[in-house]
Amino acid sequence: MARVEYQHSLDALEASLQEQGSLVLRALRGAVSALESQDTELCDEVIAFDDEIDTRYHRIEKLVEEILAQQSPVATDLRLVLAVLHDSIHLERIGDQCVTVAKLTKLASELEPRHDLAEGLREMGERAEEMVRIALDSFAQRDVGRARGLVELDELIDRTNRRVADKVLALAHEPGSQEWGMRMVVVARCIERVGDNAVDIGEQTAFLVTGEFHEFSDASH
Repeated sequence: MARVEYQHSLDALEASLQEQGSLVLRALRGAVSALESQDTELCDEVIAFDDEIDTRYHRIEKLVEEILAQQSPVATDLRLVLAVLHDSIHLERIGDQCVTVAKLTKLASELEPRHDLAEGLREMGERAEEMVRIALDSFAQRDVGRARGLVELDELIDRTNRRVADKVLALAHEPGSQEWGMRMVVVARCIERVGDNAVDIGEQTAFLVTGEFHEFSDASH
């Protein structure tokens, strides 16, 4: 394969990742909006849309296989191929988490929501969307500093997640709100995992630029 054609394949691979990222952001925006408005039709759209995200993931997987088979890339090129594959997996997982949020929103749509909890979930969702966008942008720009900044944003999501959980525990003596609250605990956990996946994408940016993989924070803490 000529170098020009090879570079075109690498560029197409990275462009495919950003396209998958755009779809995931669309799904995340839809899931958060459906949660806020209790729109069950929008929930169905988010659930159905996951097939397109999965298709993009499998397309990237195939492109990676072709590049590895035809060129045997080394050094920076190999890191790019591996980083794109890892990032695509994390994006596919975010798509799955959006589906779970949409399904739980549908299940809870007949229940009476607690608006104080719903506000915390909306805040988490908007921050998670911001994190995914920053993760994708920092990868495209090879901006390790911006990627590392995802850790601080993730901690803000974690704090809100804990606050939501504490409020749900306080609903133990309110039977009418408890079931809705328990479903929202799982929703909050899904959104929190979106933030974790965004950080994982940021770590791949650092790997691509430096050639070494390090977690940005110690998960044991």
